[in-house]
Amino acid sequence: MRVSHKLTVLGCVTLLSVGGCKVGPNFKPDTFAPPAAFTDQKEAITAEDRARTAASLKDWWHLFKDPTLDGLVDTAIHQNYTLQAAAQHVIAAEALRREAASAWYPQLDAMAGGGDDRYSIVVDNWPLRPGDPANRPQASVLTYGARASWEIDLFGHIGRQVEAQSQEITASVEEQRALLVAVIAELASNYIALRGTQARLTVVEHDIGVASDTLAITQRLYTKGLANSLDVAQVTANQRIDEARIPPLHAEEDRLIHSIAVLAGQIPGSLESSLKVRQPMPSVPSFPAALPSEVIAQRADIRAQEARYAAATARVGVAVSQLYPRFSIPMTFNPNASAVYQAFQLGAMSWSVMMMASLPLMHGGRNNAEIMRAKAAAEASRLAYRQTVLQAFKEVEDALSDWEQDNELVLHYNQAIKASKLAQGRAQRRYAVGLTSVLDVLSTNRLALRAEEHATIANAARLRDTVRLYTAIGAGWQGYALPELPVTAKQQSIWAKTFSP
Repeated sequence: MRVSHKLTVLGCVTLLSVGGCKVGPNFKPDTFAPPAAFTDQKEAITAEDRARTAASLKDWWHLFKDPTLDGLVDTAIHQNYTLQAAAQHVIAAEALRREAASAWYPQLDAMAGGGDDRYSIVVDNWPLRPGDPANRPQASVLTYGARASWEIDLFGHIGRQVEAQSQEITASVEEQRALLVAVIAELASNYIALRGTQARLTVVEHDIGVASDTLAITQRLYTKGLANSLDVAQVTANQRIDEARIPPLHAEEDRLIHSIAVLAGQIPGSLESSLKVRQPMPSVPSFPAALPSEVIAQRADIRAQEARYAAATARVGVAVSQLYPRFSIPMTFNPNASAVYQAFQLGAMSWSVMMMASLPLMHGGRNNAEIMRAKAAAEASRLAYRQTVLQAFKEVEDALSDWEQDNELVLHYNQAIKASKLAQGRAQRRYAVGLTSVLDVLSTNRLALRAEEHATIANAARLRDTVRLYTAIGAGWQGYALPELPVTAKQQSIWAKTFSP
């Protein structure tokens, strides 16, 4: 780390008049220069591109112009159980921060009790002598009172713990946002896959219809002596093969519908009636333009990892504070009496007020080992943060590259569809008048089916690439409020200053 954990006692003494100081390192965001542009961005990013990208981050799924998808995402945001569980984790993190902060305040406990005591009278060297009639080995005791203690946090032992837990709250909030992005992305990808599967069903069903027409033509030619039984068998087998493609596609359709329902917090079978109604594939949205700095600013997982790094840095301070004196004020008020009427007499009063200080002197290197462990954990968090950043850039680069390649693939398959349809129509017409063989018909039918099916798959892949890109740049959580938590504006803005362009 580039910050030093050493802070002299003299410096802390100087600060005592303003409430003490925190030993150990203060968190400084890790910095390194990001690339100027993504590899697959061919043109410079303009101000209009930035504005368009920023506008599309809030609810990017609306760009697909599919009301059914919009409704499913809205339902998932409010009803997904994993998101609800993540909200509880945020609340738990806030409770832990409050628990840590409670050590700043006096701790007070009340007590009361009563009962009988009996002392031994057979110990020779006790003031109570065996056989002495003045001895009263039995006694009735009533007691009540209070205990209080107050630790004065001169060197930030408590403050660093609260700081670490505050950063854990930030991390929990960002992890909830990252989870929200992941749920939306998974639902959108499944929905696109569902519509793609249904489009493939439509293609296969159309091909079955073509095969049925071909079989009718073949049987008619057979009755006229222009075709033979082999032709009829081949056309029939081709139709049965096409029909066999239907059940697996229906099974895939059902699995996707069930997955979508679970993501939306619904019983798996509850959405079948609505989602089995076939609709066109969602529209292909305009591709967003983004700069590396925008990726850093929006990725919730990066911000969560940075908060973890900040928390680990604060825990170094907790470990360092163990080397410094700790001051506390213990107080007790503990009257004792043998009868109720005596309990409030002056003679029954008993109390203690102390000023205690402790300084570690010899612990076999335990405190230094704890500092070493905390520093290593902080460095590991910093390195994990950098790895998260690199992974984010990789995901954006992958999504850009995949979209470009799949977009080109769709163009090629669309051209193949036109050519195969033309060949299929000509083969059908020539076969109907006996000018070509049935093998030519079957070949062109298979070619047309393969072109349409592959075009559908490529189009769905291109749409999923768009989902992956919006996910890679951290879009989707910006328009949704999370629990209001006592995280300072400084903590919330740390992520925005992370990288030096």
